[in-house]
Amino acid sequence: MRNILVCVGGFLLASASLASASGLSGVVLDAGTARPIPGAFVTSGSNVIRTGPQGQFQIDGNGSVVQARAYGYTRSETQADPHSPKPLELKLRPFMPRAVYLSFWGVGTASVREPVLKLAQSTPVNAVVIDVKGDLGYVSFKVSTPLAAEIGAQKIITIPDVHALLERLHKQGFYAIARIVTFKDNLLCTARPGLAVHRNGKLFKDREGLAWCDPFLPQVRAYNIDLAIDAAKAGFDEIEFDYVRFPDAKGVEFSRASTDESRPEAITGFLTEARRKLVPYNVFLAADVFGYICWNKGDTGIGQRISDVAGVLDYISPMLYPSGFSFGIPNYRNPVEHPYEIVRLTLDRAAERARIEPIRFRPWLQAFADYAFDKRRFGSKEIQEQIEAAQKFGSDGWLLWNPKNVYSADAMRVSEPRSLTEPRP
Repeated sequence: MRNILVCVGGFLLASASLASASGLSGVVLDAGTARPIPGAFVTSGSNVIRTGPQGQFQIDGNGSVVQARAYGYTRSETQADPHSPKPLELKLRPFMPRAVYLSFWGVGTASVREPVLKLAQSTPVNAVVIDVKGDLGYVSFKVSTPLAAEIGAQKIITIPDVHALLERLHKQGFYAIARIVTFKDNLLCTARPGLAVHRNGKLFKDREGLAWCDPFLPQVRAYNIDLAIDAAKAGFDEIEFDYVRFPDAKGVEFSRASTDESRPEAITGFLTEARRKLVPYNVFLAADVFGYICWNKGDTGIGQRISDVAGVLDYISPMLYPSGFSFGIPNYRNPVEHPYEIVRLTLDRAAERARIEPIRFRPWLQAFADYAFDKRRFGSKEIQEQIEAAQKFGSDGWLLWNPKNVYSADAMRVSEPRSLTEPRP
């Protein structure tokens, strides 16, 4: 019997119950409890299916390796013998990433990198977000993508041996997330102005003086997906696209008309294509999104619509920095005074609007000083409140952002989360 393909979240999946009898069959289990994991992703080469209610799967094998992953778990793989009658058994370990960010420069500087990694010894930190392509467009390790070298993105290498770094991280129990700054790319736009966004006939520059690429263009999409594939091949556990949006600016010019429908179509189309091409590598796929898209009904003018990206991504990482909520949220107009409520209520609204489980979210939290209101320092109290909110909501961990890569161990020692109705300290 041949596979029947069904479309789920914008990509094709083979129906597990109707897979070819000549394919590979087995079950995906929780490594700790041996309970079956329904809905896990199982891949073989370029084929991908979801497991059934009892964790069972049957997949056409176009490779000798069968891989699996599931929300809230790590990845796993096994060698397959298509001639063996014994069903395959893949075990996944429950895992909740609690990550800190290492910038393009920070990951290559021992005096910055080592204190960050040492946090795992005394705090819940067990994951790290590393710049593969940073905010200026430089790519941190040698990649096979020719365009990176052609535009000068390989002039500065801050990870001389990415395989050695990832091997070390994995041995130490870290989950490694590859951050790829996507459509903001000053190097690519400067070297290839035809791929850039323009305004009044000139190269558009944002408030930081950086150029943006046109999200409609296939060449721009292909470049970023190629970098994601290089990161997956290197051994990163997750690909996280940042700035996967249109610039929030007026009067900018694109290769196509920018409308309420064309923008989300472009962003979701890019993520769908990336997901399809990353199938053979069994990596999780995530994207960073504006906090306000969790509240706004449209695309906020940047192409990010919560219901659309939810159908394509494994994890959504809304940036819930209180300083970024310039207008506050309902009933909380001064967000820096209410970090717990900003995070919790925004995640509640996002899950309601996207109609997905809390485990599909992993928010970015603020670990830097306020820049928009009273310039207050975000210390242990403010950071702990954000972490508590994410934990109470039930997200798949959290991500701490500090562009200086400096984090307080005390801020991450959080007790049991409290509810919104409990008295505040």
